[in-house]
Amino acid sequence: MTATDVITGGTIGAPARAATFRTCRFTGFKVDIAAQRLIMANAVAAVLFLAWGGIQGLLIGLTRWPAVHLLPSEWFYLILTAHGGNVLLFWIIFFEMAVLYFASAIVLNSRLAAPLLAWIGFALMVVGGIMFNIAVFQGDSSVMFTSYPPMVAAPNFYLGLILFAVGALVGVGVFFATLVVAKQERTYEGSIPIVTFGALTAAIIAVFSIAAGAIILVPTWLWSLGLISTIDPLMYKVIWWGLGHSTQQVNVSAHVAVWYAIAALTLGAKPLSEKVSRTAFLLYILFLQLASAHHLLAEPGMSASWKIVNTSYMMYLAVLGSLIHGLTVPGAIEAAQRRNGYNKGVFEWLRKAPWGNPAFSGMFLSLVMFGFIGGISGVVLGTEQLNVLMHNTIYVPGHFHGTVVAGTTLAFMAITYYVLPLVFQRDIVWPKLARIQPYIFALGVAGISLFMMGAGTLGVPRRHWDINFTDATLPFELPSGAFLMMGLNGVSAVIAAIGGGLFVLIVVATVLWGKRLDRGEAPLTFPLHSGAKVVGEYGGHATVKLPGTIVLVGIFFASFVLYYFVNWKYLSELWLFR
Repeated sequence: MTATDVITGGTIGAPARAATFRTCRFTGFKVDIAAQRLIMANAVAAVLFLAWGGIQGLLIGLTRWPAVHLLPSEWFYLILTAHGGNVLLFWIIFFEMAVLYFASAIVLNSRLAAPLLAWIGFALMVVGGIMFNIAVFQGDSSVMFTSYPPMVAAPNFYLGLILFAVGALVGVGVFFATLVVAKQERTYEGSIPIVTFGALTAAIIAVFSIAAGAIILVPTWLWSLGLISTIDPLMYKVIWWGLGHSTQQVNVSAHVAVWYAIAALTLGAKPLSEKVSRTAFLLYILFLQLASAHHLLAEPGMSASWKIVNTSYMMYLAVLGSLIHGLTVPGAIEAAQRRNGYNKGVFEWLRKAPWGNPAFSGMFLSLVMFGFIGGISGVVLGTEQLNVLMHNTIYVPGHFHGTVVAGTTLAFMAITYYVLPLVFQRDIVWPKLARIQPYIFALGVAGISLFMMGAGTLGVPRRHWDINFTDATLPFELPSGAFLMMGLNGVSAVIAAIGGGLFVLIVVATVLWGKRLDRGEAPLTFPLHSGAKVVGEYGGHATVKLPGTIVLVGIFFASFVLYYFVNWKYLSELWLFR
């Protein structure tokens, strides 16, 4: 690898910045050292928050396991609040900042637009995350992730979230500016590649999400300080879910971009059609945030017309985007594998995929579980009538563990196996453990999602510490199947914690002791495809013969229809319609 000082041209009337680049011998990309350092810092912060939040998740799983019931009620709600912030916000958004810098500066061979500003944003995010955790563990902010009024947290709880959001917005601004720099300095040809386009989609949705958070969190912070007399709970819910749910749409856009990146790096895959894939991302921008409506369907202040529109026509347009990616991503993989020579039968391309490469296996498991678990359950939750069955039951966290954990977290874990050698310039240690890590984590997360959704269907509440309702004035007993489901959920939480712990251990050991790849010509333990540089190119590889993908999509739709109508049958029995 070589490093040279490059004086780039000025942009937007600003003077030029001297950028130091190195050339990656595995991809051929010019890597701005400033961008590299920011990617490393954000990735490290992300993994630290993942480890911290993962420990909390294990404690929650063991408490919700009726036979164990580990934590007392006060600690359960405190840990639940911390877990939500650390894994749903801090781990994922720190990693998404790394993805944004990678997809702009590195994929486009460009200098980063404003490194100092990016570091300021990073510092704000770190301070905000630490402030949030201190406020929670001081014991007077156990308001859980949603923090609904009239529950009130300590002022620093809200201030920490505000600082974190401002820092993230600064990072998003640097990403946008880097795209402008790359365009003006002509560091790439044609349009931006699909990975960068997906990151751009995530950044655009992030602006909307952060704006919604600012609109409601700033006055709530002032309310906690006593400067505002009251916060209307319904107003809070409506605006807050513009942050709470829409940030998950940032995650969807980011992890779909990661799917395309891993397919390109591992197999030399390109989209079947750039226009089709970009249209799917555009549907996310226009409609996906409307899925927030399913959190508000039980609210009497929302009109029936609003509920019907948002849970039918609008939401289905958002779902269409994910359905398109559910076809184009495996289609791109099949097309690439067939170009690589795996043409026998319907599924040779899949059987002989690099399943021993944790980047590929993690990506494909993320794709399958996001679709079959998170996607199908999301449509069920977003249907106004069926929502009655699951609203505010443990089905809801079961669903978003299928999207945010099985989908986003597993995809981010997978791309980390390429971030370590390509950005940190360290080869993966303990390759045998690395090969099995995605499978262990996926098994645990799939169990968490499925068993929580099963328990929710049987009536287990979403947030209650004791599903036995031991001290209730009016006795209530859940079906025995609900206790079985929660026990299996606890076992799954242990398995997922083992998989997550292995990931953190491998990452830390690789960063500290992994073989240096910038010294000598040592090969990668998990090699890239010879055509890996297509990740930075615009254009698709159109093909019409994808029998394996058609079969997989057919299985998905059959599963979707079956589960959808099973829930309608269950609803008809619950309402006793005749």
